[in-house]
Amino acid sequence: MRTDGDRLVRYEVTDGIAAITLDSPANRNALSGRLVTELLESLRQAESDGDVRAVVLGHTGGTFCAGADLGEASAGVADDPATARGKELMLVLRTIVALGKPVVGRIDGHVRAGGMGLVGACDIVVAGPRATFALTESRLGLAASVISVVVLPRLGDRAASRLFLTGETIDAAAAARLGVVSQAADDTGAAVGELAAALRAASPQGLRESKTLVNHGLLERIDAEAERVIEQSARLFASDEAREGMRAFLEKRPPRWAR
Repeated sequence: MRTDGDRLVRYEVTDGIAAITLDSPANRNALSGRLVTELLESLRQAESDGDVRAVVLGHTGGTFCAGADLGEASAGVADDPATARGKELMLVLRTIVALGKPVVGRIDGHVRAGGMGLVGACDIVVAGPRATFALTESRLGLAASVISVVVLPRLGDRAASRLFLTGETIDAAAAARLGVVSQAADDTGAAVGELAAALRAASPQGLRESKTLVNHGLLERIDAEAERVIEQSARLFASDEAREGMRAFLEKRPPRWAR
């Protein structure tokens, strides 16, 4: 039986703010099946808690989220096929976007691949000086398929093309300029504290209805494109090229196509 100390996602409520913290630093908060399940549980708990006015999504360790757990993905775990993983990640993203309370991302570490989807789904995102961002899927023989439904709406076309195609890394200041995050801050705690105070001053109904208004188009996009991008993700994860990319990453060597 697991105890609270064994959890990969921690949940705590203080003064009307639910802190949901990714706490699996050993694998850089990768989106393992267990972490995704616990994250969904925490989001649903915040939704149902009448005392919660807003959610702050944060992390322990130097990485906010490294994306898919490539150990699980490359092993082809029988009860965790690529299609199921894609559906679970899409459910997480949609849950954040549709949650009846604002979700604020507090990030002061590395964000890669699927972790960018969590960032894109948040309503407001504060990034600290240690934060870096990259869509690294193309380097692994993959594409940012599932997360594209929440990342692309945050970016202009030119910025999206560069980030999706090159896999290059940007810092918090560049992420703020491009719309990946809401603001870069030297002190994320202070910045998020100010946001929390502003959100507590708003009524629950006002927050819920305002978020519904802002995210209406994003939810329509998620529902319209989910099936297509989940299929693409599953097809790519099953490909020989992606298997080579994931093996190369885990073995800390360049993939065979790298020049």
